[in-house]
Amino acid sequence: MKSRPRRDDRWIWWRLAWRNLWRNRRRTFITASALAFGYLAAVTIIGIWRGMLSEMIASGTDLVTGQLQIHAPDYHPERSMYTTLGGREGIDVDELVRLTRETPGIVAASPRVHGGGLVSSGSETVAGLFMGVDPDHEVEVTRLLESPAEGRAPRAGEREILIGRGMADRLGVEVGDEVVLVAPASDGSLGNDLYRVSGMFATGMVALDGSLGILPIGSLQELMAMPEEWIHEVAATVEDPFSAPAVGDSLAVALAARGLGYPVQPRPWTVFQAQLAEYASLAGAVNFIIVGIIFIMAIFGVANTMLLGTFERRREFAVVRALGTQPGMVALTVVYEGLILGVVALAVGVLISVPVLYWLHNYPPDLSKAFGDITMLGSVWRPVLRAEYSVDGPVVSAVALLITSILSALYPAYRAVKILPADALADL
Repeated sequence: MKSRPRRDDRWIWWRLAWRNLWRNRRRTFITASALAFGYLAAVTIIGIWRGMLSEMIASGTDLVTGQLQIHAPDYHPERSMYTTLGGREGIDVDELVRLTRETPGIVAASPRVHGGGLVSSGSETVAGLFMGVDPDHEVEVTRLLESPAEGRAPRAGEREILIGRGMADRLGVEVGDEVVLVAPASDGSLGNDLYRVSGMFATGMVALDGSLGILPIGSLQELMAMPEEWIHEVAATVEDPFSAPAVGDSLAVALAARGLGYPVQPRPWTVFQAQLAEYASLAGAVNFIIVGIIFIMAIFGVANTMLLGTFERRREFAVVRALGTQPGMVALTVVYEGLILGVVALAVGVLISVPVLYWLHNYPPDLSKAFGDITMLGSVWRPVLRAEYSVDGPVVSAVALLITSILSALYPAYRAVKILPADALADL
């Protein structure tokens, strides 16, 4: 009965594998460099894809919707004027906003009221969607109020409105002109009042620029005969857009634990931006497919190189076989060489990928000058190749590289075992 190799014996074979690997330094260097650059390509692709997805998510949520919305459970899909948080009794708006902001993962939150009606100036009238916001907090959640194309954002407590350039052109108004807003009110009447155009925004999206009007939340509540305690939603932004569903679940648990006395339903952007979420999921899958192709191609290249080395050392393998070495240890030696090669390549890959990812994160190439801004899935996306740091990219790529190294060594190891001592030593 053959005894199993001792740990000391295995260490000898590890040392032997290391020495054999560096017999042909040029070949080892070229092979390790190829694997290292494969690792660099993988982590760069994952980082850029994640950055592009983050930019697309930001473009689709930071403009108007926010990344997380809190409504009454039955607010969607009808979006009734009367389906407010807390129902007819209303809520303590400041408390709900404060509790939302205190939830881990949430950066900012702002209350909102939604409505619809008509906007008129002179003989021109257009249908409009109205959104009442807290101007001081809304800028922390979305960016539509940050820098209007003309004028400024509406001020809290003022009868002012920010409209899209498309709506302004249809009405024939400019900044400083007055428009009449007409909207159904909660008491069954028809609210109407004069509002001054404080500014205009231009997103490049025709539907948004032609229909949306933004007012101070108090002004819209007054127009629609809604008390201060009535709001339709709280919009929030999160630290990591990809964690929005988990943050929403945590928020629901936290609010339920506080015993507010009314139900709430947090909805992440993956729900109200379903197309964008589906695209992000598909893009992520394609991303890892590309990484898989990179390392599959590497398997054939590395295996070819190691097979050549095995052929050159066939007499060496024949001698150790003739001395009584088990075939399994001969095969393991070749596998050890592949694994050592993978570890060396991984170390080199990490060293060269760190500065590349740092550069792509802090100084990303901006392709908008060549291609312009791209409208996709209802949002305007700027093509910037920014790489986002993530744990999964380097870890997945490292595991793939090591697996590639081992798989590349399997066939050469098999061929080394199949070398017959008599045939290999015949020419000696």
